[in-house]
Amino acid sequence: MVEAAAMKTECYPISLLPGLSRLFLDFAERRDALTPFYPASAYSTEWMTIGPVLPLAGRETLCNLLEQQNRSFGAADAVLENIARLRSGASAVVTGQQVTLFGGPLFTILKAATTIRKAKDASIAGSPHVPIFWLATEDHDLAEADHVTFPGRHELKTLRLASEPANSSAVGKITLGKSIEDLLAQAAEVLGPGPLLDQLSACYREGQSLGQAFAQFISRTFAAQGLVVMDASSRGFHALGSDVLRQAIVRADELRVALNDRDQQLAAAGYHSQVLVPPLSSLLFLFDSGTGARVPLRRTAEGGWHAARQSYSTAELLAILDAEPERLSPNALLRPVFQDSILPTAAYVGGPSEVAYFAQSQVLYQRILGRTTPVLPRLSATLMEPAMADLLARYDVSLPDVIQSALKDPLELAQRLGARSISAIGKRKLAAAGNALDTELSALAAYMHSLDPGLGRAADVSSSKMRYQMNRMRRLMANYELRQDQTLGRNAGLIALNLFPNRHPQERVLGAAWFLSRYGEALPELLVEQAGQQCPGHKAIWL
Repeated sequence: MVEAAAMKTECYPISLLPGLSRLFLDFAERRDALTPFYPASAYSTEWMTIGPVLPLAGRETLCNLLEQQNRSFGAADAVLENIARLRSGASAVVTGQQVTLFGGPLFTILKAATTIRKAKDASIAGSPHVPIFWLATEDHDLAEADHVTFPGRHELKTLRLASEPANSSAVGKITLGKSIEDLLAQAAEVLGPGPLLDQLSACYREGQSLGQAFAQFISRTFAAQGLVVMDASSRGFHALGSDVLRQAIVRADELRVALNDRDQQLAAAGYHSQVLVPPLSSLLFLFDSGTGARVPLRRTAEGGWHAARQSYSTAELLAILDAEPERLSPNALLRPVFQDSILPTAAYVGGPSEVAYFAQSQVLYQRILGRTTPVLPRLSATLMEPAMADLLARYDVSLPDVIQSALKDPLELAQRLGARSISAIGKRKLAAAGNALDTELSALAAYMHSLDPGLGRAADVSSSKMRYQMNRMRRLMANYELRQDQTLGRNAGLIALNLFPNRHPQERVLGAAWFLSRYGEALPELLVEQAGQQCPGHKAIWL
């Protein structure tokens, strides 16, 4: 179990993690709003006391749909109580994620935990707020959703759905076949028996859709915290958001121009476009009535529309919207606007890519809704299990050491452990030689600079070569230790596998189910507690 009172954490700049866009870094690290791209900073709390307005009729219909849906997910009493709060006028803090196999990567539950914490903080500061998890069941990128990865003893183990749909249909509608039993057996080998495996088996079963399975899993994981789960792919939810879909049709050209203008603003500020907006593109997909494929809708040069090989007039699309609104699906830029026309959203919790998307979506918010929802970054964290914590302490290595070493060279971390293992006398001799060399070279180079600038530059080059050779001697000593003690290399591999697998942040690779299976019901509450803004960057959390 996790002891909250004894919890150790460390906070690092978010820039510690590789691959983050400059736009997200600037947003996450600034205390003031990054205008005009974001209406508020990542640290703003004004949204907590300024609740959005949702028409009473829409709110009643929304809550009826949510109650019916969450009961089908096996919702706990705390969830139904939060839906009742929504019905009575509460605002929402919202996050979302594509549905995935066995709960997906760690960042999924980090998003949920942050949303719960923000709703809790806002309820304390002002009016009631309810956490909502929006299921992106309409997405069709199966490659992002069909697998989960767990750490093994010596390598990562990835479990993957065996079958794929014949077309680009919605991932959430994929029906799990008999092969799910084999995947559960493989998961059991890694996770071991226990309540978490029982939960996975109850949710992910033959005949169940991937969307329903994921919904049940995330609902049960955060049952005690009252997380409301929402699949908006049905006709009822799409009817509530139909005005946004309608405007995306009738104002398609105007909205594309606005997005292109925003792209130019981003470029002028030194940022790049997060979602490309090609000529004649639109903000919508259309589900094919025959195959179920989710096909992008594009404009024609003549002002019409086409999806795959089928052509449509604007009137025909509007007729589809009126009769079958669920067949029209928003893209990544329009989805948050569509979402916030249905929900009384006070703030949205997003990952780095989603936050970057908001810089473009902001122009759609203003033109369609006349307001912009504040976006907040989710908790970013590396979870330190006791075995990993012991290894880091033994070799005096930090999380930044692990990440920076892995990014330089896969062997760098092993050499660092080898250097840490050099005997005390060896370290003293290396330090003495290195300090003496540095002192004498600096003095000699300064003297040669005083004689002649050209001579001084030549001295700098020679000094650099000598220091390189001194560093080479340190590496030789470290490599000797690696040869003498092969556990150093194995431990380096084990640290990287668990904390920075495949040279990527732990939160983006390792499955949340791994940690839930080991730390149980205490983990979700711990993550909620850690999702405050005390650390604005990346947090290391000792379990």
